[in-house]
Amino acid sequence: MKNDISRRGLWLMLLALVIIWFGNLEYRKLVKPDEGRYAEIPREMVVSGDWTTPRLNELKYFEKPPLQYWATATAYTVFGEHQWTSRLWAALTGFAGVLLAWFAGTRLFGRQAGIYSALLLGSSMLYSMMAHINTLDMGVTLFITLGIFSLLIAQKEERPPQRRNWMWLAWAGLALAVLSKGLMGLILPGAALFLYSVFNRDIIIWKRMHWFSGLAVFLLIAAPWFVLVIKANPEFFDRFFIYEHYTRFTSKVHGRYQPWYYFVPVLALGMLPWLFVMFDALLRTWKNTTQQVREFSPERFLLVWAVFIYFFFSISGSKLPSYLLPMFPALALLMGKQIAEMESRRLFWLILPVLFIAAILLGLAPFTAKTADTPLQLELYSAYAIWLTVAAAVWVTGIVAGLWLLRRENKIAAVIVLAFSSLIAAQIGTSGHNTAARDRSAYHVAEAIMPYVKPDIPFYSVMYYEQTLPFYIKRTFTLVQYQDEMDFGIQQEPEKWIPDLAGFAERWNKDKEALAIVQMHRYPEVEALHLPMQEIFRDEHFVVVKKP
Repeated sequence: MKNDISRRGLWLMLLALVIIWFGNLEYRKLVKPDEGRYAEIPREMVVSGDWTTPRLNELKYFEKPPLQYWATATAYTVFGEHQWTSRLWAALTGFAGVLLAWFAGTRLFGRQAGIYSALLLGSSMLYSMMAHINTLDMGVTLFITLGIFSLLIAQKEERPPQRRNWMWLAWAGLALAVLSKGLMGLILPGAALFLYSVFNRDIIIWKRMHWFSGLAVFLLIAAPWFVLVIKANPEFFDRFFIYEHYTRFTSKVHGRYQPWYYFVPVLALGMLPWLFVMFDALLRTWKNTTQQVREFSPERFLLVWAVFIYFFFSISGSKLPSYLLPMFPALALLMGKQIAEMESRRLFWLILPVLFIAAILLGLAPFTAKTADTPLQLELYSAYAIWLTVAAAVWVTGIVAGLWLLRRENKIAAVIVLAFSSLIAAQIGTSGHNTAARDRSAYHVAEAIMPYVKPDIPFYSVMYYEQTLPFYIKRTFTLVQYQDEMDFGIQQEPEKWIPDLAGFAERWNKDKEALAIVQMHRYPEVEALHLPMQEIFRDEHFVVVKKP
């Protein structure tokens, strides 16, 4: 059967992707910590009107640059403050990454390779899930990918003006990556380019970088905010460039230390259903490019990039699953090229083992509640198990259908079915997490206490900071005996903080009206102060009180 797809078919696929991709952004409640934090910082930008100095809970917060904050604050301004607008930037940049994989794959390796690359990237489990969670990693992934893909296209371009334009776009992409998550947006591509030059004995690429005009483009985009924020906050330089870019990477300061093999299961599960296709593509790329010495090889560069990203973060002192995301577009291009060239029969045998993995997950899904640690989790996870079971059933059905199509030599239809069933399964599983959101979100607390929340009444957060609550109640707290990630901001503006319970008791007694939230297991310490308090909310996690 014909292993091709018409222009009309491409448009129908794109429409289906848009509906599936963006359809559930509002459905889920925000969960802590990242979704609450990265929804709240832009909200405070809109309220304060200060788009230069990022703040969390009205305290200076210099962990990351502002591009995503600006984009989300703009979405709030245009569309209002909603769950979907807080996630919009992650979804848009993830979607744009799929389109970029299609475009770059087509330019570098041909039309079919481009189509396969987009299908594989958009349906890889980790990539599709992280595009629907409000973190900064999807944005930086898009712009780093824009930088390296533009670099590859530039090297293939024979006409000097077009090569220069593509290199300018590459520099612009790296500048936007720096504004998304810091210097990693420049350092990682630079290190990968150096390693590629060493392994491939290719220095010609360094002569084609358009250094002067390219750096001008880079600085024109990236530098203005850094100049403005340092001018407004002289302490920014040490905190951002030294602490955030050196100390965090080389130490365990943020408690994200994991063993070197942490990313093995992350990559294995995150690349499904294309795990064995990935191994095949990596091996074949290595074998097929060993003779391409002294000639620029986009395949070899993509291979070096993917392997470098994996090992770079494996040796880091700070690890999170989303750190691997910049690998995925490069892997998608390599896999897309290989699938375009391979026979249906070979792809069949590379997908078949995934059916057994999916069947195991389908068998385990109904027992999700077995992982619960508390009675609340037992209740919530039991409901979530239904969603996970449905998601796994959809996935298994799609894999079976894809394998059947491969046996009939209909490779393009098989890949489409595999990709969309995997994406739909991921969306069902992600959406279903809303049944368990109460364990990691304070939206229900906000609903209960909103009648008591007023702008002019002090609200104390005692010995804890609930990341999602400020977004839902549209206001900040006065922290009591709590610093954590806001320690730097507290050092800069200590008057916005109460260091101990004695100071809290003194302030509470002076207030005419006040509210306070405290974790359930710490509430006896507050009760021991014998302050005039009336409970207005209590659940398994928190107690909220007011001054009567």
